[in-house]
Amino acid sequence: MTTSQSANVEKATFGTGCFWCTEALYESLDGVYDAVSGYEGGQKPNPTYKEVCTGTTGHAECVEVTYDPAKITYQELLEVFFRSHDPTTLNRQGADVGTQYRSVIFYHNEEQKRLAETAKDELNKAGAYNNPIVTEISPATTFYEAEAYHQSYFANNPEQGYCAFVIAPKLDKFRKVFKEKLKTEAAH
Repeated sequence: MTTSQSANVEKATFGTGCFWCTEALYESLDGVYDAVSGYEGGQKPNPTYKEVCTGTTGHAECVEVTYDPAKITYQELLEVFFRSHDPTTLNRQGADVGTQYRSVIFYHNEEQKRLAETAKDELNKAGAYNNPIVTEISPATTFYEAEAYHQSYFANNPEQGYCAFVIAPKLDKFRKVFKEKLKTEAAH
């Protein structure tokens, strides 16, 4: 992040299942300076990926997003959140099963909490999904950055099986839906 960028930034933290996919989506958005994979919402300090995968630490795989609210709003980040995964499945996204894959929004202030709760309520009232949204909305606690090999995983491993067969198609669809919000280099 450059000095000029650091003047007006906020944090948002989202869990939509596997953090590799979540990170790839958010880091492609204009106004997002950083999307870091990590763990939040559990009891164990400094958990490892192996520990989180046991489902016993209470952490969710999530991404901490650093963004410029003048370029992309929290409401727009919430739209990406709700449109990029199934918020109606409890502790599961596709083949990924366990509490670490839960749908969760960790809010950093009361305004984020209000906006997240309002979005969830409005989507439920509108019947946007066939089932009720089960997304957890909790206060942000300590975010633990995941191990280095998890950072920018899709960008560094596009040919890896999960990346090629799960993340790449999801990212292609995402880019079509959110094309007006992509960074210039990601819009192609």
